[in-house]
Amino acid sequence: MTNKTDYPVQLVQPDGRRVFDREHAALIIDIGPAQLRAMYTDLVVTRRIDTEATALQRQGQLGLWAPMLGQEAAQVGSVYALRPDDYVFCSYREHAVAYCRGVHPTELTRMWRGVAHSCWDPDAVNMTNPNIIVGSQGLHATGYAYAAHLDGAEIATIAYFGDGASSQGDLAEALGFAASWGAPVVFFCQNNHWAISSPVRIQSATPIARRAYGYGIPGLQVDGNDVLAVLAVTRQAAARARTGGGPSFIEALTYRMGPHTTADDPTRYRSAAETEEWARRDPIARLRKLLEREELWDTAFERHVDASADEVAHQLRTATIDMPDPAPSQLFDHVYATPHPLITQERSEYAAYLAGDPGETTAPPEGVRT
Repeated sequence: MTNKTDYPVQLVQPDGRRVFDREHAALIIDIGPAQLRAMYTDLVVTRRIDTEATALQRQGQLGLWAPMLGQEAAQVGSVYALRPDDYVFCSYREHAVAYCRGVHPTELTRMWRGVAHSCWDPDAVNMTNPNIIVGSQGLHATGYAYAAHLDGAEIATIAYFGDGASSQGDLAEALGFAASWGAPVVFFCQNNHWAISSPVRIQSATPIARRAYGYGIPGLQVDGNDVLAVLAVTRQAAARARTGGGPSFIEALTYRMGPHTTADDPTRYRSAAETEEWARRDPIARLRKLLEREELWDTAFERHVDASADEVAHQLRTATIDMPDPAPSQLFDHVYATPHPLITQERSEYAAYLAGDPGETTAPPEGVRT
């Protein structure tokens, strides 16, 4: 097996020049001017979502936010490779993935504002809500992928996680199960080089993609700031999953330009020089340079992109500030998938308590253990 990790896949250089790579360029041969412009628009819009949400947190409108600044190409490129019936298991930083899957901007901050336990309906977009437990989504994705395979569904399942999560036992177990069962899951590691304040060299002494080899899973590295390269390798892995080829592992080399979350101060553990070096590899600037080189850039398009970003930011901000506080009774919603007598009783007792008339505590329904 060729050691792809020695040469991360790249199709567009930071200066906008295309890279000759016959194998991977063939995977995106259908991406023409309209698609390139659409991807650029989504890169800009999702960055604006991120910066707007960060500003809302700084202004006290959100309790917390996990910025994705700098990682837009890894997310947009990979999600463009998916079909509507594919299923996405995310961590807590895949805001661009959610937007491109069809999550409306007005839904993106519900959990982060603290007015709901989730942001969107997973069934509406085939994507789970933000997952705070680091690495657990790998097991969820593997189980879902295997079950879908048993049901005869020809879909791909993708699990997003970071370099820090790659050291979690849950991910190791997921890789083991996926390899043993041939589960059609794509493990997509966004290596942004920092797990809070721990540099990636602490997570692994070798490229993270090589960990997949020990499980018998093909793995490769890709330039995570190159949206076309990410699209190509994710299409390849997703096609492998849909056609019975089993799991794949992608390590997208990118960089978290901002803090781990808005509760973090990255200046305490990394240098400005490092951040400046990665800023020169900015994924949005790279695609713009490609558009300019190929004469696909003009003032009208630029204005369209800016207007789109402004409109989405306005929707996000207005919806966040206007979000109503939930009714206390919503504590009991979605505890069970079907009505449950104990929950019905507790809802009634809590309503009476809030009304100032708790009354006598009643015994739980017969057969229900407390």
